Amino acid sequence: MSDTGFEIFLVTAPGLEAALLAEAREQGFVAARAVKGGVVVEGGWPEVWRANLSLRCASKVLARIGAFRALHLAQLDKRARKLPWGAVLRPDLPVRVEAACKASRIYHAGAAAERVATALHESLGAPRIDEAEICVKVRIDDDLCTVSVDTSGEPLHKRKHKEAVNKAPMRETMAAAFLRLAGYRGDETVLDPMCGSGTFVIEAAEMAAGLAPGRSRAFAFELLAGFDPQAWDRLRAAPPPAAPPALRFYGSDRDPGAVGMSHANAVRAGVGAITSFLPLTLGECRPPPGAPPGLVMVNPPYGERLGDRKSLMPLYRQLGEVMRGRFSGWRLGLITSDATLARACALPFAAPIGPVAHGGLRVFLFLTPPLP
Repeated sequence: MSDTGFEIFLVTAPGLEAALLAEAREQGFVAARAVKGGVVVEGGWPEVWRANLSLRCASKVLARIGAFRALHLAQLDKRARKLPWGAVLRPDLPVRVEAACKASRIYHAGAAAERVATALHESLGAPRIDEAEICVKVRIDDDLCTVSVDTSGEPLHKRKHKEAVNKAPMRETMAAAFLRLAGYRGDETVLDPMCGSGTFVIEAAEMAAGLAPGRSRAFAFELLAGFDPQAWDRLRAAPPPAAPPALRFYGSDRDPGAVGMSHANAVRAGVGAITSFLPLTLGECRPPPGAPPGLVMVNPPYGERLGDRKSLMPLYRQLGEVMRGRFSGWRLGLITSDATLARACALPFAAPIGPVAHGGLRVFLFLTPPLP
């Protein structure tokens, strides 16, 4: 594993690869290409650090240690011992190994994980603990074994700003990706009329303010061999843009408790001054006075049980009526798993974007042009 160049795998929810690819290219990551479940880039440890700090759409950042073919467990054991463990892992810190097997002669993931964990321990001396913060991930696909280190630790949607969440929250990484897919680039007003814990509004405000999503949290790479805390501090201390955004970002919800938690989350995220949350029903929602037309982004209930669709139809019809009647010039981005519910809005949606895996469901983004 080279100190300056190796493969870095940026993980995202299946269906959001295009959003992450565009973001990685915008931020200058080299040789970015989309694959199923993420994006592969090339770089060294500074790029690993920067990916964890600055990419909004990635859920994990994996540093690939090596790859080899393995047709049986003894071969897996032998070749795993040749990997440059000491260049990446510290012998004094515990490690856990997770494995996944697909279409391979080695088909038992537990046995594969055990063999690699034994090889790692006997080669490096690092303790094996099931709850260790440092995780080595082994993927065996068509007999090709790829070994990576999870450099993120906790999933990247855990920005460490949101303490309060409501039921069925959308992860920050997914919300950021859907905002990008809806055409948002930090330069227009965003409003969410069913804001829940405020995820869309806060992500949009952070993007406009130029705030790095990982600025407030720790990462697993800080526990790896060769980590340079001074270089990391310099990277993390890069100043945000001097001028705060002139835009404001708006959320409302019929639940006053949701409005309170959204405001508290926005303050913790450092965007309390450019966000506003009000207790309003959908029928009371209107464009904020003086705000230029922008993007309405909403993740309404879409139901999971038989009969839910019928009970939700009036909500979607009302959403369409509110948008047609009051939001001339605005675009609507609607997340739902049910095209029938989207059609109930009676809005000029383009072909849906998706599917995207979300909480065991397949959801789509329905997007309108600016409404007449």
